[in-house]
Amino acid sequence: MRILMCLIVALLGLGAAPLPAQHIPSIHPAPPIDDKENLLYLDLSTGGRVTILLRPDVAPMMVERIKTLTRRGFYNGLLFHRVIEGFMAQTGDPKGNGTGGSDLPDVKAEFNYLPHVRGAVSAARPGAPEGASPEQIEAANNGANSQFFIVFEPRLGLDRKYTVFGRVIAGMEHVDAVNRGEPPVDPSRILRAAIAADNPPPYQPPANATASAPPVDLGPAVTLPGAEPAPANSAPPSKPAPAPAKPQPRR
Repeated sequence: MRILMCLIVALLGLGAAPLPAQHIPSIHPAPPIDDKENLLYLDLSTGGRVTILLRPDVAPMMVERIKTLTRRGFYNGLLFHRVIEGFMAQTGDPKGNGTGGSDLPDVKAEFNYLPHVRGAVSAARPGAPEGASPEQIEAANNGANSQFFIVFEPRLGLDRKYTVFGRVIAGMEHVDAVNRGEPPVDPSRILRAAIAADNPPPYQPPANATASAPPVDLGPAVTLPGAEPAPANSAPPSKPAPAPAKPQPRR
């Protein structure tokens, strides 16, 4: 009789609706947006402060690297050396050409579920050569160091291939204003990077680089025979700076 009852219960269960999927919370929940220890400030030369929410819950090693270098002052003054319209703005290279990094070891890949959507902040790394061996691919995947990029428009093809470690939550308009180019002719830069918990000062706009220097008193103008008098305080035209060399950036 007991066996018959078990069979009946089993048959009834086959026709029952499946239970809804359960949401299992993350072991390491995302930090709240007011967690100052996980807020990165980037004061840009384009006119304001960018606030990035760091995600140690999914990329603890990369977040720790960013915090360490920020607190060293590593990012202060660095250029956006590779900026592609509709794609991303890349920075974090002390050489300014995409080939440099910090003196710290490279960071292992922490590919995660966060997508490369607008405002995503992701670690740059070297690309593996065409036809690369598994060892070369692994080395490239684990090659992140100090460089990172901020996404302008969604690039979901990069998901789980690069480590997303944060997202812009304020000031994206200042990223949008970064000068484009590979490299840009007149690159924008990070004036100062800071962690909010360290209580940095408010954004300070850069000094006007185009402001003219006070005139230098050269004394009375000298007139050469057969020449018109030279205007006072005249100066020879400046020679234009040579164009920067084509970089080999981390992708």
